[in-house]
Amino acid sequence: MKDKVIIITGASSGIGEATAKLLAAKGAKVVLGARRADRLKALADEITAAGGEAIWQVLDVTSQADNDALVKLAKDSFGHVDVIFLNAGIMPSSPLSALKTDDWHAMVDINIKGVLNGVAAVLPEFIAQKSGHVIATSSVAGLKAYPAAAVYGGTKFFVRDFMEILRMESAMEGTNIRTATIFPAAINTELLHTISEPGTAAGMAALYEQVGITPDRIANVVAFAIEQPADTNVSELTVGPTVQAW
Repeated sequence: MKDKVIIITGASSGIGEATAKLLAAKGAKVVLGARRADRLKALADEITAAGGEAIWQVLDVTSQADNDALVKLAKDSFGHVDVIFLNAGIMPSSPLSALKTDDWHAMVDINIKGVLNGVAAVLPEFIAQKSGHVIATSSVAGLKAYPAAAVYGGTKFFVRDFMEILRMESAMEGTNIRTATIFPAAINTELLHTISEPGTAAGMAALYEQVGITPDRIANVVAFAIEQPADTNVSELTVGPTVQAW
């Protein structure tokens, strides 16, 4: 982990924030991207005050230009990029009959296009240096179907398939790019705040209050994947509360 340059999207709260703190404490140089400048600055200041290295830039993952700019910031500041953790996402789940079509399109834009944009920004660097690590946050809803999560789960199924093919093609092409896809269950983050359908929001809030675990549990798993030897790829990690029958 020491001196690895790691880009983290969705870094202003939850899993991204917890991961940034942990990796920086382990000696990584973290490059933080998210939409809220005040939260990013506060996080970077906290990491720096603790003796770590952190820089930040406002990022809208739906913008290819923003993703390109974040990779450029990492390269300009630290010379290269070792890892990108594509963690930004939203979960405005609802029954299809509620016809929350704006939510559907927002999930596609952030959960799918955000991953595509991040990979498109960093892949030329990883191919050129013949090394790199792409980590993405999917969900247990990317492994099995759940009512009220048709579109959300669909975006997370996409992430699983995309990341697996990225791993396979890298192996075939000899570019040595590792991948890891994280499948969290009930983790207490701001994802619940993105649910606009009252019935779904109430049900999910009750579930998470009963069984949810903290985001640092996922940060530990991200660190585990990164810390494997360069010749070892841990491609899929499903993580959730011991007491949740997800």
